[in-house]
Amino acid sequence: MNTNSNSYTVIYAAVMVVVVAFLLAFVASSLKEQQDKNVELDKMKQILCALNITDVEDAEEAFNQYVKEDQILDLNCNVKSHNGGFKVSSKSADELPLYVCNVKGETKYVVPVSGAGLWGPIWGYVGLNEDKNTVYGVYFSHEGETPGLGAEIATEKFQGQFPGKKVLENGNVALGVEKNGKVTKPEFQVDGISGGTITSKGVDAMLKGCLTRYKNFLNK
Repeated sequence: MNTNSNSYTVIYAAVMVVVVAFLLAFVASSLKEQQDKNVELDKMKQILCALNITDVEDAEEAFNQYVKEDQILDLNCNVKSHNGGFKVSSKSADELPLYVCNVKGETKYVVPVSGAGLWGPIWGYVGLNEDKNTVYGVYFSHEGETPGLGAEIATEKFQGQFPGKKVLENGNVALGVEKNGKVTKPEFQVDGISGGTITSKGVDAMLKGCLTRYKNFLNK
């Protein structure tokens, strides 16, 4: 075959594309199990952070130690299953994941939350005391908020404002984020991020929207 011909160039390029595609598919397939496991471990760490449990050496072992049930609730907040909630997305339309935990002999609950920031998705977990109305701890993260501004939602400084705050006021979700320096209900609100107003509003909307789905559970 004439290696200088156009047909040779086209055939050679096509063969290379097929070979590279096959190799990429093989590598992706072989790594998928480990990637999925890493995603699970990261989710476990995030849930543990909402319980103020950080810097664990073995996330899976710690998760199994503290999380006693990963329940699935229906939209009326009745228990559909006492396990399987870990596999349910916080955006599920008809199932609500709930983590029932035990920390230092006390029952804690962890609820997932998700929403939208300025540049992309934000998400997290809210840990509650046994009364279902007092925040024990929180964890928030983001996909692409601005460093030094909206990205501050992932810092200890911002998240450290939440423990001890109340969730419900007259049966409705009042926990939220107010504009920096404008908190009027310190029992329920925390200061937003200076210069990160839209992300702060996103966290406020996320908390109110997601926790309202659990209102029947919180009011029980």
